[in-house]
Amino acid sequence: MAIALTPRQSQILVFIQQVIQSTGFPPTRAEISSEFGFKSANAAEEHLRALAKKNVIVLTAGASRGIRLVSTENHHDESLILSRTANFLGLTLPIVGRVAAGQPILATENVERELQVDPALFSKTPDYLLKVRGLSMRDAGILDGDLLAVKRTPEARSGQIVVARIDEDVTVKRLSQNKGRILLLPENPDFEPISILPGQHFAIEGIAVGLIRSEPLH
Repeated sequence: MAIALTPRQSQILVFIQQVIQSTGFPPTRAEISSEFGFKSANAAEEHLRALAKKNVIVLTAGASRGIRLVSTENHHDESLILSRTANFLGLTLPIVGRVAAGQPILATENVERELQVDPALFSKTPDYLLKVRGLSMRDAGILDGDLLAVKRTPEARSGQIVVARIDEDVTVKRLSQNKGRILLLPENPDFEPISILPGQHFAIEGIAVGLIRSEPLH
């Protein structure tokens, strides 16, 4: 008989799975604490020990990343892991890599793979994950290699972070609209704003509704 997880335990288990899938490494206690707003790493440790008692993870003493999923060690337990987290892993999204010039974002050649995610992570249900290139949005916490969750829409409000197409290029910037002038603003002083000029093709491809951190952990 499966042991039920609390909602918080399920969320932490999903987070561990996502970090491992995205980076190849489990998170540290400090990273779990930061993700869930715990005041100290001790709170994360208590949740991890509870998960270990319920046999869904294995902890290695003395290792900051000493967290292993039971399903990676005992393949017969995989269905148990999946059934316990089914309510949280209910959304499969395509990951869009480098967008070919002139191609629709979700064209087959742009999709690298798919990722199963927890829909509760996002403010709105996204349609795809866009792999971020570069550091122009660094100060908004969007880093190179991150997966930006995007809701497809042709419209956006000034101030929203958008995926925009300018002629043949696709970029992630903060939208600014004032008296008919459209600017795409970076969140990094090393980059210049992009002003949409008369005659340029400009379109909103979607708005950012969440982020999955994908940078290698150290």
